[in-house]
Amino acid sequence: MAEELRLIKKYPNRRLYDTATSSYITLADVKTLVLEQVQFKVLDAKTGDDLTRAILLQIILEEETAGAPMFSSDMLSQIIRFYGNAMQGMMGSYLEKNIQTFMEIQRKLQQQSTGKFGESPVVGSDAWNQFVKMQGPAIQGLMGSYLEQSANTFVEMQQQLQKQARNMFGTFPFTPFAGATTDGTPDPTSKKS
Repeated sequence: MAEELRLIKKYPNRRLYDTATSSYITLADVKTLVLEQVQFKVLDAKTGDDLTRAILLQIILEEETAGAPMFSSDMLSQIIRFYGNAMQGMMGSYLEKNIQTFMEIQRKLQQQSTGKFGESPVVGSDAWNQFVKMQGPAIQGLMGSYLEQSANTFVEMQQQLQKQARNMFGTFPFTPFAGATTDGTPDPTSKKS
């Protein structure tokens, strides 16, 4: 049976109310729900607008300012440049697929470490580093697969963009240049000057 979607309401006083526990919660509590993979939705209590993405972005902002940031300033600048760009939708899909692939690699590594260190390993950084070194070829294979999938996704994006361009510009009545056929190839019957 599918897990029921947990409803969280955000009130004008900026407080979050978890309807499952009938209590107010913090962003840290919402982060815990994310880490525990609990499906939830945050709605504005007054308007009913979906605020889930905004709350998740708040959590990311807090994480980025709290300690070791995941995103460099350059990377964030590059992402911002995609907003309003023709590639915006494809970039979101590309990033999502890459994160899914990366998570699959992480899951496989965790399965391998469980086989090596047991069901609930409390592995120190030295033990983890040793494990990763021993798994070099497997990690290379996983990363190779990741890079291949990433490249395939990028090629798909390019093909989609080309298709969109053909669909958009295919309706314009272009006339061929002198000495060219309608498909753009040189006209063998034209005379050179």
